[in-house]
Amino acid sequence: MITLTGINKSYTTGANSLHVLKGIDLHIEEGEFVSIMGSSGSGKSTLLNILGILDSYDTGSYTLDDHVIGKLSETKAAAYRNKLIGFVFQSFNLISFKNAMENVALPLYYQKVNRKKRNDLAMEYLDKMGLADWAHHLPSELSGGQKQRIAIARALISQPKVILADEPTGALDTQTSYEVMEILKQVNQSGITILIVTHEHDIAAMTNRIVRLRDGVIAENIVNGQVKEYAKRAFAAQQII
Repeated sequence: MITLTGINKSYTTGANSLHVLKGIDLHIEEGEFVSIMGSSGSGKSTLLNILGILDSYDTGSYTLDDHVIGKLSETKAAAYRNKLIGFVFQSFNLISFKNAMENVALPLYYQKVNRKKRNDLAMEYLDKMGLADWAHHLPSELSGGQKQRIAIARALISQPKVILADEPTGALDTQTSYEVMEILKQVNQSGITILIVTHEHDIAAMTNRIVRLRDGVIAENIVNGQVKEYAKRAFAAQQII
């Protein structure tokens, strides 16, 4: 589903250059549920932006669902995002003046689906999230957990291959965080690949695989609690270099 090979990314400000990702090699199978962890500055947000085709990389290669993601026009990048990827954000990113149904239906608007069909589908996904009764409420009238469930419904409505979630529980209390993770587990069980960026160890433990970044390289690759030794060796080699 996702293959990154030798991904490097640097940012240049004036005379200074910051090497953020340093030769990332990562393969994620279809249907995996993966968390990406790392301290501030480790490169996890940059990695997520590259995976989401929101940022480009300098060198290496990226393949998503057999599509080579290289230097794309914004139109082509947007087309791939709309077709293949659903996004869930910590801050929900709901449009304040649109109700729950309209927010969920938004991706289909950009796909030029007619209003009746997209609203009918939005109601179906709201019902799956237990929020059909809240369809005509504005975001300001909803709790944090309800907003995040709406965000998940919005991510699902275009039937993506992958969902990328950036700190999806970061603005929620513990109980609501676990409820959101249970929803994401159910989504994953339907066959959708999910990657979440999180700094919360208990949230990461609810996924099947943890990829831990440190200083722009993969320090650990933990599958069902087992550390992949090759990942640790690769990290040690890069440290020597």
